[in-house]
Amino acid sequence: MKKTLLAAAAVAALSLSIGGASSAQAPARPTAAEAKAFVDKAEKELEALSLYVNKSSWVRATYITEDTQWLDAKASGEQKELATRLAMEAARFNGVQTDPVTARKLKLLKLFLTLPAPNRPGAAGELATLEAKLDSVYSTGKFQHGGKQITLNDAEDILRESRDPAVTKAVWEGWRTVSPVMRSDYAKLVSLANEGSKELGFADTGALWRSNYDMDPDAFAAETDRLWGQVEPFYRNLHCYVRARLNEKYGDAVQPRTGPIRADLLGNMWAQQWGNIYDIVAPKTASESYSVTDLLVAKGYDPLRMVKTGENFYSSLGIAPLPQTFWERSMITRPQDREVVCHASAWNIDGRDDIRIKMCTKVNAEDFVTVHHELGHNYYQRAYKDQPYLFKGGANDGFHEAIGDFAGLSALTPTYLQQIDLLDKPPAADQDIPFLLDMALDKIAFLPFGLLVDKWRWQVFAGQVGPDQYNDAWWKLRTQYQGIVPPGPRPADAFDPGAKYHVPGNTPYTRYFLAHIYQFQFHRAACKQAGWKGPLHRCSVYDQKAVGQKFNAMMEMGQSRPWPEALEAFTGERRTDASAVADYFKPLDAWLTQQNRGEKCGW
Repeated sequence: MKKTLLAAAAVAALSLSIGGASSAQAPARPTAAEAKAFVDKAEKELEALSLYVNKSSWVRATYITEDTQWLDAKASGEQKELATRLAMEAARFNGVQTDPVTARKLKLLKLFLTLPAPNRPGAAGELATLEAKLDSVYSTGKFQHGGKQITLNDAEDILRESRDPAVTKAVWEGWRTVSPVMRSDYAKLVSLANEGSKELGFADTGALWRSNYDMDPDAFAAETDRLWGQVEPFYRNLHCYVRARLNEKYGDAVQPRTGPIRADLLGNMWAQQWGNIYDIVAPKTASESYSVTDLLVAKGYDPLRMVKTGENFYSSLGIAPLPQTFWERSMITRPQDREVVCHASAWNIDGRDDIRIKMCTKVNAEDFVTVHHELGHNYYQRAYKDQPYLFKGGANDGFHEAIGDFAGLSALTPTYLQQIDLLDKPPAADQDIPFLLDMALDKIAFLPFGLLVDKWRWQVFAGQVGPDQYNDAWWKLRTQYQGIVPPGPRPADAFDPGAKYHVPGNTPYTRYFLAHIYQFQFHRAACKQAGWKGPLHRCSVYDQKAVGQKFNAMMEMGQSRPWPEALEAFTGERRTDASAVADYFKPLDAWLTQQNRGEKCGW
């Protein structure tokens, strides 16, 4: 997950001061030349501000203290104050007939404000302070378990490995004792951001977020529903199969054969990916499969080698290696001497070559894929470094997530694992179903969660759900879309949305839903370009220089053109299409249908 929003907000920030200074003298009818001059001047200042803000944010994320939180909040507050004024000034040119590039930049100046502050004294600082506080409460959260204080990383390890439902329930509920204190601050943040969004002409902050996809916000919401409709039948098929296996493992008293699935039994703190319980749901008739984690350990991988391997994947496509500063400045493992934000992220500090990742990397399959994913952000960031500042971003935020996920699809194929000498020989044909099932437990299981996080926030921003209803509305959506329920009754003060980083971290989440569709669209197109003739799920684009050249050309476009043009540049298609997901998993869907005969699917 990258810090594009910081950089983008930074973008918005500096130009603001320009707008504030000039608005009093602005003519009644601005000209196209004035609009271009405003944008040009804004971009120069924006780039300078972004360096200050990004460095402040990096220090706070990798060294959490009261002082670094104060510095980060101060930098972010100044940024928001400037960004708010700049967006107001950009709106002054509404209706002015400008050249297409200037028009796009004016639009982006308004839309890059993820949480816009109201244009009144003190509001920007108050909003920035709330953001920093919420993020830090999450990142420093600990709770008591087994007679000691444990972190989220510790809790995730327990959920990944434990098969004792009493233990998983305790850990699942324990992590959620960290978030209730966030609820009142989150409500204040929503109120402030909505006030700022309305001043910019949006109905609320959710409408502002949905406006960032080169289409009407309501049309975009309908588009996400269309895409979900394409993949929902497959998800329900997977849910039905997994529930039956959990019932066989734990019995009716823990997991009934019908109805929703108990969230803590799925091996992940948020039940967003289910790959950690593959041992429970593995096909009974398949030959023994391999474990990527075991392969990494057997080959003596450490966190640094994991990242080097990720770099090698992109180098094999003909893309230039990472700069030396990446290795000197990244945080690849968790420091033992201080509090840090362990949530994996990719950064471009200076808008050019100072690219970094921040991870608490462990040697396992999950982090192996995460490394390829985060580096995808870095290579995308560097690819568009020569674009004007306002165009330094993904074609849309889903693209930025999908770039690394596309690499990850190759990274987990047995073909790639053999290419990099992790796997000695390709698995037999009867391993296709186990492989696809393992992939689906992460890729398909994620889709409803990727959709509902922002559906919840859109309701909150729209005023349809108040603070007292936050938790009930959250679980209504989680049951509706995911078919899961908590392991027990939730306390009256629960704020379970706050137990997921992207809520207190204020990172829009629909990007991940889109990325889980784009990545398969990218993969299908790339494999076709490479002349791959076998099953799509066995295709690796490792060492395909021609694919890499076309891929990099798309990345170099940044946000300079509407996203359908970027999609077309690489795939030849202009519309998001989840049929590529179905193509990839087609053998598995047929197999699941057979396994589910006689089951009462749905919830």
